[in-house]
Amino acid sequence: MRQVVMTVAVLSGALALVACKPQPQPPSAQDAAAPAASAPADSAPAAAKDTAPAVAKGFDPASLPVSSVALGDFPYLKLPDGYVPTNKAELAEFDQVPLWTGDRLEPVEGRIWWTNVSAVQDKTFSQLELTRNIEAAVAAMGGRKIFDGQIPTAALDQLKTWRGDPASRFVDGLGDIYNNPAQVFVVHRADRDIWIHLCSYQFGAGLLIAETKPLQITAGLLPASALKAQIDKAGKVALHVNFATDKTEILPDSQPQIAQVVQLLKDDPALKLAVNGYTDNTGEAAHNKALSEGRAKAVVAALTAQGVEAARLSAAGFGQADPVADNSSEDGKASNRRVELVKQ
Repeated sequence: MRQVVMTVAVLSGALALVACKPQPQPPSAQDAAAPAASAPADSAPAAAKDTAPAVAKGFDPASLPVSSVALGDFPYLKLPDGYVPTNKAELAEFDQVPLWTGDRLEPVEGRIWWTNVSAVQDKTFSQLELTRNIEAAVAAMGGRKIFDGQIPTAALDQLKTWRGDPASRFVDGLGDIYNNPAQVFVVHRADRDIWIHLCSYQFGAGLLIAETKPLQITAGLLPASALKAQIDKAGKVALHVNFATDKTEILPDSQPQIAQVVQLLKDDPALKLAVNGYTDNTGEAAHNKALSEGRAKAVVAALTAQGVEAARLSAAGFGQADPVADNSSEDGKASNRRVELVKQ
């Protein structure tokens, strides 16, 4: 087992967290996380009611007080004495995880850390002890608990069908949310929000920490001249148009690229283009095909809205077919999410 250590640079007695995957043999005491303040280990917290929302409808992190406490390095929290990650914690530099706010699943995008927590050898796992430590640590960070209870069945069903299958991807961090209550905390910062999800049960807990951050766009603008040169050379050119997550809406930052395609077509009145959409391999193939077709049609609509004749354009979606890079990496997936302009 490789221990993962994180610090909360808030109080000299700052508390800690971490998570682990339940195992037949608990880890040894020498693998425990660094010391942290402890709470009495008496009994597990009582199960909450079915919904037990802790916030009003329409929760907005901006409604919380802004925390200015010094936090240290991500993921900011460290486990209390006697609790360790069962396996190596996982980290995604940019991903999306839906977290329950008390009234909806909120798609939190940014850096995500998750693991499963267990007690060290010869120590009895205490839901109450771990929970109280996490609550105190979040309070020291200037955060608030926004939900405490059983996530509704309808929301859990929605999670199962969410694009990217987060229920499986983040299972260690989400914990057994189908049979146990969960707690969600938010630390509202001036420039970002830190979401903390905890689901504890008899022998372990799931812990997930997500920090919102904007995606750094690395794709550059291809001017009309570069588009023409590539089409003349290869018969097609790939565009990296930015869309809203799992939607066909073209984001404003891609409008300059659309304008260059319009210019390309104006410069060559005889040119006709097939607009082909592609996705990475995340999610169901049928969904990806429909999504890619919808995005291709959105590009065509954006071009015709700027005066391009519809007869010069066609749209088709091919989903995750014909990848141009390895889908095993985030960079590869980004390359595969593309729109191709093919000369007709």
